Amino acid sequence: MRKVVAYELLSLDGVAEEPSDWMHDVDDEVFTNLATVISTQDLVLLGRGTYEHWAGYWPTSDVQPFADFINTTDKHVVTSRDLEPHWQRSAPVVGDALEHVARLRDGGGGDVGVHGSIQLVRSLLGAGLVDELRLVVAASVAGSGRRLLEEPMPPSRWRLVNGRSSPSGALLLHYARLTG
Repeated sequence: MRKVVAYELLSLDGVAEEPSDWMHDVDDEVFTNLATVISTQDLVLLGRGTYEHWAGYWPTSDVQPFADFINTTDKHVVTSRDLEPHWQRSAPVVGDALEHVARLRDGGGGDVGVHGSIQLVRSLLGAGLVDELRLVVAASVAGSGRRLLEEPMPPSRWRLVNGRSSPSGALLLHYARLTG
């Protein structure tokens, strides 16, 4: 069985939208943490908005370790429209997204990563389909923007697997969902 791992960049006030607007100090420890997270993933789920934004940036980016990873990994995109612009190794999810993720989770392979894609992560959390949360909480207040957990969510319990701070003050948090 695969794990679904949601990786999110958050401000202190919980904003996940447009981290480039408020995440100013990124140190090597943040990139090392990202490398650890993606090292177990062999498939990525993206929402439509994240796909469109990233398809215009990552194919020509040299920001490592993520550029090589995201450009060579299969991407399943939750959308009802054709994928434009085209990005290699990307395919739309056909049918119900939650059923698709449940099938992926029950299959074999590495972890399924969900990066960004705020609405998709909310839906997966609400359906109990996220096994791990990997959060980077920046030492800044965004002030405005969409927050990851601003909508009502069913109760769930999580265990802190690892938590530490980076030299720039970012919190690197790894949570696993408790079952039962």
